[in-house]
Amino acid sequence: MRILLVTSHFYPESFKANDMAFELAKRGHDVTVLAPIPDYPQGKFFDGYGVFKKRREVVNGVKVIRTLVTPRRNGSTKWICLNYLTHTLFSTIRGIYLGLFDKFDTVLVHETSPVMIGIPAVLVKKLMRVPMHFWVLDLWPESIEAAGRIHNKGILNIFRHLTKWMYNNSKTILISSKGFSKSINSIGNFNDRIEYFPNWIDIANNRPSPEVQDLPAGFNVMIAGNIGEAQDIPHVIEAARILNCKSPINFIFLGDGRRKKYIEDAISKYELTNVYLLGRFPINYMPAFFAKADIMLLSLKDEPIFSLTVPGRLQNYMSSGKPVVAMMNGEGADLIKESDCGWSVKAEDSEGLARLLKQLAESDKSILDAKGLNGLKYSRQYFDLNKCIDHLESVINSK
Repeated sequence: MRILLVTSHFYPESFKANDMAFELAKRGHDVTVLAPIPDYPQGKFFDGYGVFKKRREVVNGVKVIRTLVTPRRNGSTKWICLNYLTHTLFSTIRGIYLGLFDKFDTVLVHETSPVMIGIPAVLVKKLMRVPMHFWVLDLWPESIEAAGRIHNKGILNIFRHLTKWMYNNSKTILISSKGFSKSINSIGNFNDRIEYFPNWIDIANNRPSPEVQDLPAGFNVMIAGNIGEAQDIPHVIEAARILNCKSPINFIFLGDGRRKKYIEDAISKYELTNVYLLGRFPINYMPAFFAKADIMLLSLKDEPIFSLTVPGRLQNYMSSGKPVVAMMNGEGADLIKESDCGWSVKAEDSEGLARLLKQLAESDKSILDAKGLNGLKYSRQYFDLNKCIDHLESVINSK
């Protein structure tokens, strides 16, 4: 099939759209990707890319068309809004051109923020009269409201109507978390279009990993991935404060994001000797780091939207064979319980998290190993890339 994949992020950025496009191309499909010039997460264009550089390229058999965008720079609300607006404008212009002068059999949308990435996809769908399949990884407008970027009810209502318009134009609404169906059906009756389509394990987890530095002595709790607003870093740091100097429990952060500065300031302010910021590493380094951890930790703020969300990093945590501890509500905590891969406490419960980690640090290692093995088995059964793309192909073909 001739497939157009519309996404906000593509290689060399590290998102699931990469695996989706490359695997579909490997299976013989003719795949074209429409994406902006890469700038995430550092806020500037990747080396070798720019307004006049690599606007078209072929990567692993996938044709990539890059649209203009304003880099997000320091990630402030002003620059993020400008990034979203320019991304929408130039992707829409390019989408109209593709719809008029190219030919595709189907359109796929990889919908991380912003939801407006669906606009050029709908235009191509309408101009070519082909089906569109919309993979929801970020609920709008709930996500921008929860992140504290926009509170104006009028603006949020505009995004709500825009999102409904995109769902109305979708043959299939793929959801990465079963809880998303509640939000999606709240703005329209879309139940017959919804199909559960979870994130899969990063393929780097199944490949040899480079050697990495040793972790500090003690019981090491690792938090890997984006360090942002949603991850509720203040309550994680509060748990670290409670445990500081009382037990050999270390909090190891791998990654980068808006809340990194908060952690740096907290380390200095509270003289935290049990918090370590190791920085950001390529994804192929993650298995080696995970192997050195005792516990993998994830957290989300106490917001209604996050109770409907299963963070993508949870699947990767589970595939590492390490036990998982979560400070969150809803779908993510339910998945941990269903797979029996670890433990959870309520969102924002710093004291509960500190007590649980202290208990686990003092427990028999065989208990931790058993939970980790449960997660590994579950992830291989339900979050395998080949199985997920098999499912995607069946959805496309059946529609």
